[in-house]
Amino acid sequence: MTSPYENLTLLGSHVPLPASPEAAVLERVANPHPDTQYLVRFTAPEFTSLCPLTGQPDFAHIVIDYIPGAWLVESKSLKLYLAAFRNHGAFHEACTVDIAKRLVALLEPGWLRIGAYWYPRGGIPIDVFWQTGAPPSGVWIPDQGVPSYRGRG
Repeated sequence: MTSPYENLTLLGSHVPLPASPEAAVLERVANPHPDTQYLVRFTAPEFTSLCPLTGQPDFAHIVIDYIPGAWLVESKSLKLYLAAFRNHGAFHEACTVDIAKRLVALLEPGWLRIGAYWYPRGGIPIDVFWQTGAPPSGVWIPDQGVPSYRGRG
């Protein structure tokens, strides 16, 4: 009898951070409840990337919600993938949509949305949102819970 986890290469091993998001390995495992619609949420409150022009760090609070189909993303591989952006130069919009599209290609989910709440640069916060379409009815999809940036006071 084979294990559904035998093809995982990252979990349980010491793995250095990938050199880039493109080099990062995203892994998936079979959904144990493919006949049930439910929501999976990942929150990355300390996401970092670099401005492609200045090289200065950018910070975001990212929330990824998806309704699994046949696959779940393996969480350690997702963590390493997201961490690979810390030395990657790209605008906020590119980082956000690239993450979402890569997950959609890997998982073929029933639905996926990403909310990227970027901290201000030059006094202007940039929030980026993307989803695959209208969410299916009958699935509880809570608010992402990240307030809009209000500054001090």
